Amino acid sequence: MYSLILDSATKYLYICILKDENILFEKYLEGKEGHAKNIVNIINVGLNTNNLDVCDLNEVIVGVGPGSYTGVRMAVCVAKMLAEFMPNIKLYKISTLKLLSSNLCGRVLVMIDARRNNSFATIIDNTNNKYILEEKLYENEFLLKQEYDHKVLETEYKVNPLYVIKNKELVENPSLLIPNYLRDTEAERNLHD
Repeated sequence: MYSLILDSATKYLYICILKDENILFEKYLEGKEGHAKNIVNIINVGLNTNNLDVCDLNEVIVGVGPGSYTGVRMAVCVAKMLAEFMPNIKLYKISTLKLLSSNLCGRVLVMIDARRNNSFATIIDNTNNKYILEEKLYENEFLLKQEYDHKVLETEYKVNPLYVIKNKELVENPSLLIPNYLRDTEAERNLHD
């Protein structure tokens, strides 16, 4: 089975291709502004490097956020299109916060900068895959007072692709998948003021 993992919700674009439990290609690319222009190209590089075609993929697992409003949509859009137009590809989702915590055990505080001293965050116990603190927008001061074993920021993380595969959730209808933004955009907030 060939799996493609995508996440574009943070400063880093993450792309990984696996055959069963073997990593064939893994790339972290820094630069939030370049996700849109790089995502398809890097997927193609990963496939070509391994003499694969998009038709060889069996599943796509996408990080659905929270994170950068525009960034989250890049990977979700590509994953949805692959699942919609390639009948052999099943679509799965995973929280970007869970994906970022995937390489650590114990109670992991995961924080993605949401500006103004706030973060999209959670505390997850990866030993038993339980949320200690629900995924939400929090003040940084509150988060740093919590109990945790490890802290992961969007600028410094390492993904464990096997954890991602183990904790994926099937998306029954790819066209209905929407990113997890956790809050309105600034334009939407200004509209309500």
